[in-house]
Amino acid sequence: MDALGNPVRFILTAGNVNDIVQAEDLISGLSFDKLLADKGYDSDRFRARIAAAGAEAVIPSTRSRSQAIPYDKHIYGDRNLVERFFNKIKHFRRISTRYEKTALSFASMLFLVGAMIWLR
Repeated sequence: MDALGNPVRFILTAGNVNDIVQAEDLISGLSFDKLLADKGYDSDRFRARIAAAGAEAVIPSTRSRSQAIPYDKHIYGDRNLVERFFNKIKHFRRISTRYEKTALSFASMLFLVGAMIWLR
């Protein structure tokens, strides 16, 4: 997502794969000042990748961390744009009910929906 909540890149994974697996590839080649993500993206390796890109990680710590890493809660409030995006794509019935059976067809629909959201 960009700062306006528009999609920038999609990477499909299997339904039972954790999102952190593709997180580094998802941000590869993008320039950004801050990266907002939920607790599922709290890993030392991903935080190091964000820092290497010269950006600030705005990610709350998981409970399993012995010492919580501070983050800007005010900026983290903007993460609702991600949730709003998911709500927008669910308005497209083909996406929400997964009519497309192959990964290629589903990705094609995601790209089409992403383009339609950019045009709004």
